[in-house]
Amino acid sequence: MTAAPKYQVVHDEILDRLQSGQYAIGMRLPTEEELSRAFEVSRVTVRKALEMLVRAGFLTSRQGSGYSVATLSPPASTCLVSFTDKVLIEGRVPGARLLRIETPAREVPAMVAAYFDEPLVLVERLRTVDGAPRMLTQTWIPQRLVPRLQAAQFPETGQNQSILRILREEFGLEWTSACETLDSILANATVSDVLAVPENTPILSQACTAFDNDGKAVFFDLVYRQGPISFDLAGPARSQIA
Repeated sequence: MTAAPKYQVVHDEILDRLQSGQYAIGMRLPTEEELSRAFEVSRVTVRKALEMLVRAGFLTSRQGSGYSVATLSPPASTCLVSFTDKVLIEGRVPGARLLRIETPAREVPAMVAAYFDEPLVLVERLRTVDGAPRMLTQTWIPQRLVPRLQAAQFPETGQNQSILRILREEFGLEWTSACETLDSILANATVSDVLAVPENTPILSQACTAFDNDGKAVFFDLVYRQGPISFDLAGPARSQIA
């Protein structure tokens, strides 16, 4: 069996540290020189491993500042950027209050039912920034993919409140692409109450369907949010700033 290249070994070890929580969002990694000594490889090898993680979306690189952790859930598309990670990287405090879990979901909107022909679980949460209501999220997932899903798996604080991370780490869900729809709507009574805005206030609706390698829908995420969405198209992957 052929041994893995040294840069791949370094890449895999740093990735494992990221995913195990050793490096937090926004944290600056040790320098190339420090990592080369730690791994007993050249700086060229370390740089190649780090640049792989930059291209994958985990890290950002800035001349003179080294490498920093950008996200623990790299985006496959715009709507799959972690809200939690973006808020943390801005130096603000994200929050997540679980409003309800329905197993199975009692009512499924037509736009969701179009992708699934099986029982679904509904997870509804209020997302906050610095304690202020920002988004109402409703996520539908096939019940068979999230067995024994429970409230304890949805923390209200910290970087692990990201539902992208919860679905991957708690249930092993994987997705490779997504379909996104943005719309402007008027807040109904339920949405206005949760987001603390007057009824009929114009807000943004963002629907995102994630698909696996076989093109099958893995989950459907519907977000009602205050404020605009801005997209950075200059980097290696598009990003969403909530």
